[in-house]
Amino acid sequence: MEELIARMTALLEPLEAACDQRRFFHATYLRTTRAVAAELTRGGFGDAEWVERWDIVFADLYLDALEADTAGRPPSRPWAIAFGAAAGLPPLRHVLLGMNAHINYDLPQALVAVISDEQFGDAALLACREADHRVIDAVLASRVAAEDEQLTKLSGPAPLPDRVLRPVSRLGTQRFLREARQKVWANAVVLSRARSRGPAAYAAALAQLEELSAAKVSTLLAPGQVLLKLAATGFGVRLPVQG
Repeated sequence: MEELIARMTALLEPLEAACDQRRFFHATYLRTTRAVAAELTRGGFGDAEWVERWDIVFADLYLDALEADTAGRPPSRPWAIAFGAAAGLPPLRHVLLGMNAHINYDLPQALVAVISDEQFGDAALLACREADHRVIDAVLASRVAAEDEQLTKLSGPAPLPDRVLRPVSRLGTQRFLREARQKVWANAVVLSRARSRGPAAYAAALAQLEELSAAKVSTLLAPGQVLLKLAATGFGVRLPVQG
């Protein structure tokens, strides 16, 4: 985790120096990663070694996409849309775009990377993994208010409708995180079953997840109250059960 935080910190510096819009999500993610590291140190997880390995794999998927985009190489479609969003959007919108791409597209891949197909069939082990997953949910939820304050400072005075909706937005963000991450588990199971059928089946399932995730990220680029839109459509995506 220390190496991961150092890598993220080094990548943030040029983004901030260039006033790059990608800095908003990156800074939020860095603060969240530090919070997860603190929870690991506190002993808040059932299997700290597994959580650390999973968190690093998860973060690497985003960081590899960021480095590819910075170098002019095409990242996956969800990240291409998130990274390509107009610089003039509010910081919160950039954070939501990054969260959406990372949770919907990267998180199922991270889970299947650290949970074997056989382990997905072990109900007792999976229950332990899901319990640690819920601790991560709690860490994320605990960061919502602080991140909202941070982004509000960066955005300047908000219009009256946005100020009125802020308490609702915070609760909504927490609910959307839970809703999306619940769907992530179902999507990870679909990916695992596809993987067990061979590389072609896995590639097809992953391509479908990429398409669904890209479409969801695109919905966040529409004008208006983003969280109200998500209340109607949901934050997460759901792969259809294969076979």
